[in-house]
Amino acid sequence: MTPNATDVGIPATSRRTFLSSTAVAAVAVAGGMPLLAACGGTENKKNEGTTSGKDAQKILPTFAARAVVTPDIPSENGSAAGFTTAIATAQLQTSVAAKKGKGSELTAMAPFWGPPPAPDNAYYKAMNEAIGVKVTWQNQDGNTYADKLGAVLAGSAIPDLVVVPGWNLNGKIPGAINAKFEDLGPYLSGDKVKAYPNLAAIPTDAWQRSIFGGRLRGLPMPASYVTNIAPFYRADLFEAKGWQPPKSADEFMALAKEITDAKAKVWACDDMRWTAYNMFGVFNGGDKALGWNLVDGKLIHRFETQEYLESLEWVRKLYEAGVVHPDARADNQGDAGDRFTSGQILIYNNDVSHWYQKTVEQAGQNPDFAMAAMDIPGHDGRPPTLWATNPANIWAFVKKGTPKAVIEDILAAADFTSAPYGTKERMLTEYGVEGTHYTIKDGLPTKTDAGNNQVANAWGFMASPASYIAHPDQPEVTKAMIEWQQRMGALTKKSSFYGLTITEPNQWTNLSNDFEQLEKDIVRGRKKISDMQQAVSEWRSKGGDELRDWYKKILDTSAPAAG
Repeated sequence: MTPNATDVGIPATSRRTFLSSTAVAAVAVAGGMPLLAACGGTENKKNEGTTSGKDAQKILPTFAARAVVTPDIPSENGSAAGFTTAIATAQLQTSVAAKKGKGSELTAMAPFWGPPPAPDNAYYKAMNEAIGVKVTWQNQDGNTYADKLGAVLAGSAIPDLVVVPGWNLNGKIPGAINAKFEDLGPYLSGDKVKAYPNLAAIPTDAWQRSIFGGRLRGLPMPASYVTNIAPFYRADLFEAKGWQPPKSADEFMALAKEITDAKAKVWACDDMRWTAYNMFGVFNGGDKALGWNLVDGKLIHRFETQEYLESLEWVRKLYEAGVVHPDARADNQGDAGDRFTSGQILIYNNDVSHWYQKTVEQAGQNPDFAMAAMDIPGHDGRPPTLWATNPANIWAFVKKGTPKAVIEDILAAADFTSAPYGTKERMLTEYGVEGTHYTIKDGLPTKTDAGNNQVANAWGFMASPASYIAHPDQPEVTKAMIEWQQRMGALTKKSSFYGLTITEPNQWTNLSNDFEQLEKDIVRGRKKISDMQQAVSEWRSKGGDELRDWYKKILDTSAPAAG
């Protein structure tokens, strides 16, 4: 068994496309009267803020670990667990003792990258049969999912199950989640979750993050809290040239100039903003709440820090020096991963899952190809301070008003899809049916064309087990990925609002929407650092200072539940 658990079928480039388009979701819902009405009024006031501490303890499911297979590399410093050894089909364990579904027919909407399979395909049928439900998937283009999500939540025809990625929690969508989705606490809080053993094994931090509007609404996909953005480099070409990964911002710049040969169409790197934020210790910006942190008794936002400005200035100097690929300067035209594998750039940053994806992709095309992730250097040569990401960032939500029997069938499906590595349920979810969707070659499952076309996205969004990485076909890559997470995890701190889902008041939800475009303009030389300082000043006067006071009240009256 060798499922790719790090990306659950989601191309990392697509995730980052979402993240770099934070204004899209806001535009999709900002003018929708039905959504505004649904999210306004007294009910919305009750749902603002967050739930933590003793209040959360009353809601959270009881954690019950479930070790089916001992990891080859145990989780450490917040890393995923690692599996480098394949498990024979005959040795797979059963984690769901009996078919729990009672035959409910339900609809589910989720993002999908690539051509979606036919609705009645063999994989969907096999999953439905194994669980005891009939799910009709309404797969939507992952690249335009924010638009579809906003439109659906603004209307009344909401599917029984809706997947919402964390990068779509913009504008009025958090309020819509509170207004339009079920409270699952009556089914999962406390010991009630023990009816679903695989859900009970999901880490508490992931469930804490699934509390929206004071209710346990989300079925989570747990994740490692270690930064998922790795600065990759071409290890084969570095070795051939005798280059070493840089250990400071100055070393990076010097190496980048040495690598770049524009006449030969080789540039050192792509846009390095994500790595720069880590190098300079900027608070995590993947979630609005994580952008705030208590420093020396004062709550400050990442926009207000010197580290934020210094990171932008450093990236601007990379562009100014001509070491960044021209397509990156042109607002990231094309694909950075393709530029990397073709040798047009030798360094780029993206989701850590690219390590495996690109290695496998290039195995048959370029046998000499080798990539690695450099340890994130501190800007001054000392180890950086990294900030934890969220322990869950994708959820499935159940439509409000769904009958009890249907909710229980949805939970049965989620219990099935959150089965751990080494089980028959995990194998079916990740690989489909043996002989149809995969065959065993050299002891490893290998997907057929049908498997590649049908077994992707969809079911993996229902819920998933604790974070793990399992690539027995590339054991050295698996080992390297986990060890990189462990080293970076040792440098990682949890900020003041780690693991909390916070619903901001409507008047401030779009306050920072323009900052990402301004960041892009500054590093490309179209705007100046002084423009950012002016934008921060305006942000403060237009509501940033009031928002600070609002977050400070949350901090003063709550504390994260122990996980």
